[in-house]
Amino acid sequence: MNPEACVVGVDYGTLSGRAVVVRVRDGAELASAEHAYSHAVLDRTLPDGTGLPPDWALQVPSDYIDVLRTAVPEALARAGVEPGQVIGIGTDFTACTVLPTLADGTPLCELPEYNARPHAYVKLWRHHAAQGQADRINALAAERKEPWLERYGGKISSEWEFAKALQVLEEDPEIYQRTERWVEAADWIVWRLCGRYVRNACTAGYKGQYQDGVYPSRAYLEALNPGFADFVTEKLDQPIGRLGDAAGVLTAEAAAWTGLPEGIAVCVGNVDAHVTAPAAAAVEPGQMVAIMGTSTCHVMSSDQQGVVPGMCGVVDGGILPGLWGYEAGQSGVGDIFAWFVRTGFPAEYAERAAAAGQNAHEYLTALAAGQKVGEHGLIALDWHSGNRSVLVDHDLSGVVVGQTLSTRPEDIYRALLEATAFGTRTIIDAFEDAAVPVKELIIAGGLTKNALLMQIYADVTRRPLGVIGSTQGPALGAAMHAAVAAGAFPDIRAAAQAMGKAERGVYLPDPERAAAYERLYAEYRVLHDYFGRGTNDVMHRLRRIRAEALA
Repeated sequence: MNPEACVVGVDYGTLSGRAVVVRVRDGAELASAEHAYSHAVLDRTLPDGTGLPPDWALQVPSDYIDVLRTAVPEALARAGVEPGQVIGIGTDFTACTVLPTLADGTPLCELPEYNARPHAYVKLWRHHAAQGQADRINALAAERKEPWLERYGGKISSEWEFAKALQVLEEDPEIYQRTERWVEAADWIVWRLCGRYVRNACTAGYKGQYQDGVYPSRAYLEALNPGFADFVTEKLDQPIGRLGDAAGVLTAEAAAWTGLPEGIAVCVGNVDAHVTAPAAAAVEPGQMVAIMGTSTCHVMSSDQQGVVPGMCGVVDGGILPGLWGYEAGQSGVGDIFAWFVRTGFPAEYAERAAAAGQNAHEYLTALAAGQKVGEHGLIALDWHSGNRSVLVDHDLSGVVVGQTLSTRPEDIYRALLEATAFGTRTIIDAFEDAAVPVKELIIAGGLTKNALLMQIYADVTRRPLGVIGSTQGPALGAAMHAAVAAGAFPDIRAAAQAMGKAERGVYLPDPERAAAYERLYAEYRVLHDYFGRGTNDVMHRLRRIRAEALA
């Protein structure tokens, strides 16, 4: 192999796509480039002004192609890499991000007759308007004792493939009938790169209830809705590609977009969180990686198979071959902090922050860092975007308890930081209670730069925190899988040994603070169960009242 051989990884996030050029022999990241989606997230209106109901989150697929046209050539130019040095390209995506297409992959929203129809667009991972369908999917599966249900901790999410597709059928039957392929965006972009549609094993297993080689049965789907009976065979089923395999080779059209050589390996698609684990060199059982951004996804491989309540799935080989791959997560983390800064940052604070040369987050973090544990007198629930794990209920909402006329913005900000740490602790406890040990926590994503937040997580979880050695963990992981697909390594473990990077034990739990947090965590769990497990259904009642008011 050419010692200067490179691969390209492209990470499709919530608001932008990032491309990174990586040297194969040592994982050195030579350059990166980012392209913001011009349409961002459609959560209020379509591009033509058509209004959207609450809890919708859509995207425009042409934005994804624009990433290939702009970010990839820009990253190559910045790296000073000749196109001929690149031997493969890999991609990852948020999930479940899914879209309806024709048989040739044309998105329905690109057909003129459907550009004002919301269900013709990409449903982003955080589209939560299919909660009613998800509730019925879960209730019927429990009633019928469907064997796949326990692989998802007893509940599937409104974010996933079947709930979103059932919503289309029931709210816009014409769009559903016109849909010839129901495609994960992770697979759609690979399809556009190589001309072959291959479903990746990761999203099929975690988001499509594909377990032990089969999907939910036709009889089950028909019981959900007679029109849904043939959903798998007519719109979903496709050959499954193993992670790290080549889906095909780069087409002439995609080569023209990217500036890469036609014919190089195009890796099977992957999910941003799962692909980050090998990038963080987390290839041993019990190493949990928390990818923290707008939301947090927790992934871990284990040699133990267990039923973890509220997990987003356990898939054989879902992250690494030969191990059970687990996923859990929090629907809102960075989004919650951003919401508070957007709505709760007074003008006088903004002036002080500007004078100090700090942004709002830096200013509030500096103030919050001076507090002792519990000094603010608050406890919060991190459900502003619902609860992904362990309750799997996106109709839940945020709570802050303990506010007085003396409560300051930095108090609430710190309470929200702590709430997300308590949410992660709740997930870890669920794994431990299910006899699936969590030995180490490694953090990836943009929030690693907040030292206060990282220390809070170490203290709350009582575990040492490692930090990935890359600011582009998912893109690096995608590039590593591309190296495997191109034949540079025999498997992803070998690629992780050469290309993965993480610093262990960067943040260590402080015994005194950890003991103080135990008291607050106990209060968090009381509120968690009171509002989340049916003791008080006020959050659902409020949501119904809101829906009626907006109808």
